[in-house]
Amino acid sequence: MIKKREFRYMRLIVFFDIPIEPASSKKEYIKFRRFLLDNGYDMLQYSVYIRFCRNDTDANKHQKRLKKHAPKVGNVRVIKVTENQYENMLILIGDKTNQEKVIGSSSLIIID
Repeated sequence: MIKKREFRYMRLIVFFDIPIEPASSKKEYIKFRRFLLDNGYDMLQYSVYIRFCRNDTDANKHQKRLKKHAPKVGNVRVIKVTENQYENMLILIGDKTNQEKVIGSSSLIIID
């Protein structure tokens, strides 16, 4: 049987500034960026990544993963916003990401 569940969809937005000098810092940058891509984040802008989450619990789980994999140098910030807040973002110049185009404002159905 297909059940439609109500979720409060969220987005995590990760902002980071990681130095690439010396070489050891650059390795940290590459490792963190690879972690983001491997864990479902899309690049919104240079050093700004987003991830869709089904609910607050899911978002909190991913925030803990980010904290665990954050580099030892630089600056990393995370903000959690609801899908409605995210959809109200005004794009002045540029286009939507692939993730935004796929998910868009259409309703999602989660099947158990």
